[in-house]
Amino acid sequence: MKIENTKAQMRKGVLEYCILSILKDEDAYVAEILVTLKDAKMLVVEGTIYPLLTRLKNAGLLDYRWEESTSGPPRKYYNLTDKGKLFLNELNVTWNELQNAVHLVTKSKKTRDE
Repeated sequence: MKIENTKAQMRKGVLEYCILSILKDEDAYVAEILVTLKDAKMLVVEGTIYPLLTRLKNAGLLDYRWEESTSGPPRKYYNLTDKGKLFLNELNVTWNELQNAVHLVTKSKKTRDE
């Protein structure tokens, strides 16, 4: 088994959560989302993010607007819908529960028994 495949699957599993979290405070276009993910060491390519954004929009979690750009074509800015905000809140709860469970399972047995 190759570690890179497992690492990629782990990143893929939290990508939706990360994108929704990026958009919780302000609207963003794809290049901004990609930079934020890259800065966090979440390496994602455009070919991965566009289908995910479309799926999130079709699910009613995201919306978008077109905005003129001074340096090129208009940009599509994504934002969370009210439904997306509620969904993200649920994901936050689930993430915290999962994080705690993983921490409990992965810490050493000696530490768990104390």
